[in-house]
Amino acid sequence: MDQKWWINFLKGMLKPVAALTVVFLAVALSRFKKLEIEGEMIYSIFRAFLQLSIIGFVLQFIFNQGNISWIILAYLFMVSVAGYTAGQRAKHVPRGMYVAGASILVGTAVTMLLLVVLNVFPFTPRYIIPVAGMMVGNAMTTTGVTMKRLRDDIKLQINLVETALALGATPSQATVQQVKRALVIALSPVMDNAKTVGLISLPGAMTGMIMGGASPLEAIQLQIIVMNMLLGASTLSCIISTYLSWPYFFTKTYQLESKVFSSD
Repeated sequence: MDQKWWINFLKGMLKPVAALTVVFLAVALSRFKKLEIEGEMIYSIFRAFLQLSIIGFVLQFIFNQGNISWIILAYLFMVSVAGYTAGQRAKHVPRGMYVAGASILVGTAVTMLLLVVLNVFPFTPRYIIPVAGMMVGNAMTTTGVTMKRLRDDIKLQINLVETALALGATPSQATVQQVKRALVIALSPVMDNAKTVGLISLPGAMTGMIMGGASPLEAIQLQIIVMNMLLGASTLSCIISTYLSWPYFFTKTYQLESKVFSSD
């Protein structure tokens, strides 16, 4: 990276730094209302600033390499962080981060493979890494909600589930309603977003293209693809997470694992 590149980079950072004004406004309002979250606000913005700056340099490096192995490495890193985060949300699910990580990995990988095979996106770092990031981030949220909600619903209706098991039902049969409820709750925000996209807000991908100079029609085409892939990857990841959670919810003799549902 030559001196000219650094000069352009520093000039480009002037606007993000100027945008900190609205953060200072939020901090001032928090202090005025005595919310006592000023420190967390500043820490969150500082961390976001640092993380995005670092990832910017990393992506610049990967784009210049043009090597498939770097794409896979970046993708696995995102899945690992997403699995850990989703597992923290569903902390009462045994080995939750592994269940979430495997679900997100399969769900997003299958979706991404279909997009590449259908020639929707070329298999290059400039396309795959941002696409994978959007899918993994969305799947992380929905998978974490699914796992947590499924475990909580089974605990809430534990008598009904145990009665069904005693009558000879399999774990999948005994928890069919809980699974449906968990999936619907987790996926509802994604579907609501798809229903209202363009009417209430312009999503990030579309906004970025328009601000970058692309025509609104081109931006719409990309956003339709993005909404399709987010719904597909999230649904697949959530469903897989329910199947992977069952072995930890039930014993080999089709009884509920008491230690899973005894803690809060």
